Amino acid sequence: MSAAIAFAVLGASLSLNGVFRGWAWLVPAITTVFVVGLTLAVLRALRVHPVLTTLGGFLALVFILDFTFFRPESIAGFIPSGATLDTLGQFLKRAGETVVSETAPVSPNAGIVFVACAGLGLVAILIDALAVPLGMPATSGLGLLVVLVFPATIKPQGGGLPGFLAAAVGFILILGCSQWFAPDSRLQTDNAHGTGQLKRSIVIGGVALVVGLLLPLAVPGFERGTFPVGSRLNPWGVSNGLNPMITLGNSLRNPTGDGSITYATSSTAPVYLRSVTIDKFDGDTWAPDDREASRRIGPGRMAPDYPLPAELVRQLTVVDTGQFTSPYLPVPYAPTAVNGLSGRWSWDPETLSIRGEDSTTRNQQYTVYSALPSVTSATLSQDNAKPTSISQDFIQLPSNVPDIVKNTAKTVTAGANGNYAKAMAIQNYLRSSQFSYSLQAPVQGGYDGNGLSVLADFLQQKSGYCVHFASAMAVMARLEGIPSRIAVGYAPGHATGATVAVAGQEPLPEYQVDARDAHAWPELYFEGVGWVGFEPTPSRGVVPPYASDPVAAGGPSTNLHDENLAPGASTPAPSTAAVPPVAGPGVGSGTGTGSAAILYVTAAALLLAVLVASPRLVRSGIRARRLRPGGPVLAWAELQDLATDYGVPPVPSETPRHFAARLSNSAVLGAPVAAASPSGADDDAGQHAVASLTGDFERQRYGPPAGVPADTAAEQANAAPIRIAAVRAAFRRNATWFEAFRADWFPPSLMSRWFQLLSTPFRWLGGMSTAAARRAAGSWQRLFSSIRWRP
Repeated sequence: MSAAIAFAVLGASLSLNGVFRGWAWLVPAITTVFVVGLTLAVLRALRVHPVLTTLGGFLALVFILDFTFFRPESIAGFIPSGATLDTLGQFLKRAGETVVSETAPVSPNAGIVFVACAGLGLVAILIDALAVPLGMPATSGLGLLVVLVFPATIKPQGGGLPGFLAAAVGFILILGCSQWFAPDSRLQTDNAHGTGQLKRSIVIGGVALVVGLLLPLAVPGFERGTFPVGSRLNPWGVSNGLNPMITLGNSLRNPTGDGSITYATSSTAPVYLRSVTIDKFDGDTWAPDDREASRRIGPGRMAPDYPLPAELVRQLTVVDTGQFTSPYLPVPYAPTAVNGLSGRWSWDPETLSIRGEDSTTRNQQYTVYSALPSVTSATLSQDNAKPTSISQDFIQLPSNVPDIVKNTAKTVTAGANGNYAKAMAIQNYLRSSQFSYSLQAPVQGGYDGNGLSVLADFLQQKSGYCVHFASAMAVMARLEGIPSRIAVGYAPGHATGATVAVAGQEPLPEYQVDARDAHAWPELYFEGVGWVGFEPTPSRGVVPPYASDPVAAGGPSTNLHDENLAPGASTPAPSTAAVPPVAGPGVGSGTGTGSAAILYVTAAALLLAVLVASPRLVRSGIRARRLRPGGPVLAWAELQDLATDYGVPPVPSETPRHFAARLSNSAVLGAPVAAASPSGADDDAGQHAVASLTGDFERQRYGPPAGVPADTAAEQANAAPIRIAAVRAAFRRNATWFEAFRADWFPPSLMSRWFQLLSTPFRWLGGMSTAAARRAAGSWQRLFSSIRWRP
């Protein structure tokens, strides 16, 4: 059993490939699960109390995690100490930063691998507890589902077929082992080890596996990917907010337009909506620094900590977030005041990022007043002073910057004089024809993230999307002494054609953005000017006029993004004109939408029909299985279930002969009936069949009476289906249409078993005994069987 559990957990963990980059995480995962499983097996072989066995599994998990990850800080290499707890806090913080700031596949740093190994070890202990001491092996699949769902919600392509198949095989092995060592007492077998149960488990598991693979074809929303996730299935709801960096790639790869935001602005061109600033870089990831100690409450009046120039361009923007949900407020940069918000909000003086303290952006309508420095290439080129008015945190870099990043920055900026010239050189290099925009290349190449190792791979492959281009420019700018950070939010989007009336203003043109417009761009700081945005990502966003190099005319695209453009293709010169509306999902494809709707309705109808017919199909299968091999025991079980379906269930305290007598004297069998009538003759045949089945069962169970010859096994096998058919025909003749309908489509004998099966988790949670559950199932069965329909 321990081997089966270990195989199932490690098989399910194969789905983590793609969540982590490479396979370095697999060795500690195998070690952790193996040690935990071996400990549980040894303790159970020594017949230790089940509670102590589970406790031993937890101790083994602690020791192996300590030995693997905290050996230098531990006593004797595997016993935790005070230093171990300090390092544990650092690991958990590192794992949290990875979750917040990296996109899958993430670099397998010690923090995130520790969390994964601890989680797999806990799942192994949970499955063992469910399968062995609690005696509920079927529910152990919930633990495997936990492992599968996590990568299914993170990876664009889903959990993956290898992990799903391995988990399914492991689950079948768990069921087979549980039946081998603890067979169901209700099954007829002469072997204490439940012969044939492993085969039965394989058949059941195989059917479940086929259903799991075919189910996505019938459920609307599954278009690509592997069960239990499809490319259009969003487990967090259709209005998921923008989580900095980690969901950015998934949002861009999402074909739907979830999280739509509309805004109207007094600007002469559509604007970027900025949600959060990513400015903390430790070498592995970029992460937001919320600066809790310096945050200020209430964005009604805002001003940055650094000086602004005298000449500012003031704008007004009205935003409606709709169903978009995020803790960070999307606003044009740089906001000076935000009015109309509901809830409590705070802002950071260094980044002007606005965050909800007790609310989110969902269903918010607000007005943003912003002031931008009047920036030109001439003013930026005049500023070559070393920045002194902002924190040096924006220029810090770790010591482990790869040589390819250093050499690239040095080569690209060679001959450039001043910060502006260096910034333009980096932007032009990244927008050159050497680079291409691709959402899939980083995923396929295993460098979809924002750490230094990812950046090195990106500069080699020269293909990626906005996260990679923005990270590359920000890091290379810091290498050249220019303060930098990354803004995460939305590119300008497209015009809706509508206008919004604002008091004291001319009607403002309205624009719309959604998940497909999610974007990241670098911002560089220039002394006396402030933070200035650049656009190094080809075919995305708008290159501002001050960053448009006249020499690069006819080069890479500087228009609003067009996802239909080939990566690196030439595009027209910059334009501030409104971009024509981009067709959303279903626009211009009415035939396809109608066909999809018909397909979904048909699939839903077929699924509903299968669900309604499933009790009848299962009951028919049980009857056919019992009568195919024949035999008095199986025929007697079918007679009892058949009588239950028609309202005469057996009583546990009565003997077979008493049950047969009660059944023969019941109205459902038509007794007493005049033998002269045709129906009476048929009912008499049913009573004779009941008597014959009872006699065969008694002789099989208790032995034949003295002097009475027993029928041969072949005679009993051939006679059983005929007798059951006669009894069933008599039942149907004497039943009302409602009773016959219930017996065929919702048979009480089957429904009571399903009720008992479904009550297993609740019985475990509520402490209900098996006997109490059977009594409850029997009460439900009698109640359901007693329902009568009379016109």
